[in-house]
Amino acid sequence: MPQPPLLKTDSPADKTASHTTHARQVLKRRLAMLSRWLHIYLSMASFAIVFFFAVTGLTLNHTDWFADQQSTAQLKGNVESKWVKTDSDDKVAKLEIVEQLRRTHGIKAALSEFRIDESQCAVSFKGPGYSADVFVNRESGEYDLTENRLGFVAIMNDLHKGRDTGRAWAKLIDVSAIFMTLVSLTGMALIFFLKRWRASGLIVTVVGGVVCWLVYWLWVS
Repeated sequence: MPQPPLLKTDSPADKTASHTTHARQVLKRRLAMLSRWLHIYLSMASFAIVFFFAVTGLTLNHTDWFADQQSTAQLKGNVESKWVKTDSDDKVAKLEIVEQLRRTHGIKAALSEFRIDESQCAVSFKGPGYSADVFVNRESGEYDLTENRLGFVAIMNDLHKGRDTGRAWAKLIDVSAIFMTLVSLTGMALIFFLKRWRASGLIVTVVGGVVCWLVYWLWVS
């Protein structure tokens, strides 16, 4: 009488290997989903700022295109002579002078310097695309003001560089840099989960890096 076939059962080692393989596949899928999710939403969250820095990177490299936007004004006025005609530099009424200049000429930029010497006080205001320099005669209180307005594009360029923009904008630049770094890293991570495009994607990445290095090596360094 023929014996029934024996059922094949997995050994403990086979079960362990199968479980490990399944766990790796699950982890891989989750990492791919996380990378895709981060890349998409970080890209959308940082779209405006990335677009801004891309456009201003171009305008910053071609400032001569917008040179005709600059305007300069020469103005005169006077402050109370007692504010500047003092027996000690420490007694010069800095706050009163600055506030009067702001009220009189509508200056909204931050104070960047207030320098005092024997004959005059030099006051400077700076902001994105803007500067105002004032020289106050310490004997009479009369002053000359030179105001430069560089135009809308210059404002955008200064925001790109973070020049004379204050702490809040500097922090925004830091956050933007972190976002762009994460977008780049998650984009790179995604290519490793796309078998069809992995090789070509990595080749393009390497070629791009080599081209940048060659441009620097041949025409810059």
